[in-house]
Amino acid sequence: MGSKATTVEEQIQKLSNRGMVFEESGGIDKAKEILLDVGYYRLGFYWNPFEIDKDHNFAAGTKFSDVVCLYYLDVDLKNILNKALNRIEINLRTQLIYYVSNTYPDNPTWFASKKVMYPHFVDNFPNLSYTEKFKLSNKPIKKHHLNYPNDIFAPAWKTLEFLTFGTIYTIFYSLKDENLKKKIAGLYGIKKIYIFQNFLKTVIFIRNICAHSGILFDSNTPKEIETTPLILFNDNNRHSLDSSIKVILYFLETISKSRKNIIEKEIISLFESHSGNPVIQKIITEKIGYIKK
Repeated sequence: MGSKATTVEEQIQKLSNRGMVFEESGGIDKAKEILLDVGYYRLGFYWNPFEIDKDHNFAAGTKFSDVVCLYYLDVDLKNILNKALNRIEINLRTQLIYYVSNTYPDNPTWFASKKVMYPHFVDNFPNLSYTEKFKLSNKPIKKHHLNYPNDIFAPAWKTLEFLTFGTIYTIFYSLKDENLKKKIAGLYGIKKIYIFQNFLKTVIFIRNICAHSGILFDSNTPKEIETTPLILFNDNNRHSLDSSIKVILYFLETISKSRKNIIEKEIISLFESHSGNPVIQKIITEKIGYIKK
């Protein structure tokens, strides 16, 4: 877009000069409405797959309506996945609090104990997670410290409820007791800790994109998803969004089979709703990695 702000009329002219076709119902007026709603910069991530050279020219026949269609496919998929991701996050948080707290019943702040956790985590926890801002911005934590001013930390069943999914993962990772970690991983049908942690990282990667309105459709995991008989990946692609979705659905199935079935049907229905658009179908197959069964 360059270093100079442009009007919506100028934006449309730029796109037209690069080969974009504005033929949908409403034409230019509808395009102006969408650009003022979504934004030129954000939509740029969705017309990127249609560009054919370093000058950002579009393939012949590229329609603005297809760009918008891809944008809403991405939005709808994030909304569907968010429901699954929230369920997984809450479940893992609950299991971690329950099993570790009952393993150390006399230590309600076990997450700050070097007998339970690796020292590096304990040393960094007050500065990275349990900050003054954290204590003041979460009412139950603030109330706890008002009622118990001598406590350095609130107990695990309060504290962990307000930590990020990434921090929950780090707490699991930092537990010293390997058997306890195996026990928690086993709740999800996974025997090897490193596979469980790899799967969790995959879930968190997608969760962060969905939670922060990132670009989802061409999201590839930075690290390969571990191979396991539990999940079969299309074309053995262990980076694709479809493979990440399979991991999410696997976790969800261990929590609630009925919920997993509902979410999976919603995803398939969303992809199938674009079956009449070969341009979007190609992106679903090649970028997302979804293959119809």
